[in-house]
Amino acid sequence: MSTINELISRFKEIADNPKKAMDDYRAETGKGAVGIMPVYCPEEIVHATGYLPIGMWGAQGKNISKARALLPPFACSIMQSSMELQLSGVYDELSAVIFSVPCDTLKCMSQKWKGKAPKIVFTHPQNRKAAQSAANVFCREEYLHVKEELEDILGVQITNKDINNSIAVYNENRQALREFSDLVAENPGLIRLRDRHAVIKARWFMEKSRHTALLKELNDAIRSAEKVPFNGKRVIVSGITLEPYEVLDIFEEFGFAIVADDLAHETRNFRQDVPQDEDPLMALARAWNLFDGCSLATDADKPKGRILIDAVNKYKADAVIICMMKFCDPEEFDYPILLQEFAEAGVKNLQIEIDQETTSFEQIRTRIQTFSEVI
Repeated sequence: MSTINELISRFKEIADNPKKAMDDYRAETGKGAVGIMPVYCPEEIVHATGYLPIGMWGAQGKNISKARALLPPFACSIMQSSMELQLSGVYDELSAVIFSVPCDTLKCMSQKWKGKAPKIVFTHPQNRKAAQSAANVFCREEYLHVKEELEDILGVQITNKDINNSIAVYNENRQALREFSDLVAENPGLIRLRDRHAVIKARWFMEKSRHTALLKELNDAIRSAEKVPFNGKRVIVSGITLEPYEVLDIFEEFGFAIVADDLAHETRNFRQDVPQDEDPLMALARAWNLFDGCSLATDADKPKGRILIDAVNKYKADAVIICMMKFCDPEEFDYPILLQEFAEAGVKNLQIEIDQETTSFEQIRTRIQTFSEVI
């Protein structure tokens, strides 16, 4: 059996080189890739075509120049760097690009996208809870639009059986990822934070059954490993994403272990399964409308704070660290509500700013060091 380090190295190779992952997939299958813009997309429909769904989450430390002509400077850095990559031709080999548009910046991105790959734009329902039946119907129609556009662009036919098979593949992957996250939480001294992140990030660039097979092997290796002493602080992180890697290294430097995350880039995308149904598009729609805890998934009851507080209790965490994506309006709007709920529950918390363009991390280091000393 491969060792933990050997398995993690394989995940890291894919996480750090999505272009190679895409080229290898094309060489093996004869089919290309469909780009998935953040944050939420019914990837199972893409998977059902046999093409590779591949995440488009920008790039760390990317120098932004061309994108400034198309996006305002207050657009979040994920969108800025994704637009820069597109204008530089990085995404030209994609067979299509799919946009969900839950925020103003993504709406702007979908309108200004000038890549060679055809774009598919769909909308999630906003009034998801009070009018759930109508929201399910609306969402299903939007997913049907995605399906029909993919069939037309890729020259394929997508059957209900194909989508149900893909839902089963994705559910198995979600379950394996939840197990991985919990295993790391049980033995927080075993896996480095940047390694934990790379294992999860690799799923955006791998066919999901292959990611699952490799992940199950890693989970077995972690179960068999001896406990590693850990005397640091156990934290839960929340936000859109937690990159660059240097930020994770600062967490580690001051004795923090991530025992659970509430990141759109990570656990929010595998927190819950999709139910099996004769109508798989309706199953995907219902799953979306039942999804909770993200500022980009509208819910007037604002359950995110409760979800985080429950996670603090479940994982015996010392604190929550809010990793606020710079210029992310939906997350910023919800932050005052979280602060009030944390205060009422006695949950220690810290907010740091995440920006993919950042190359200097001293301000974050100071905040993390101070917080470490406080708790």
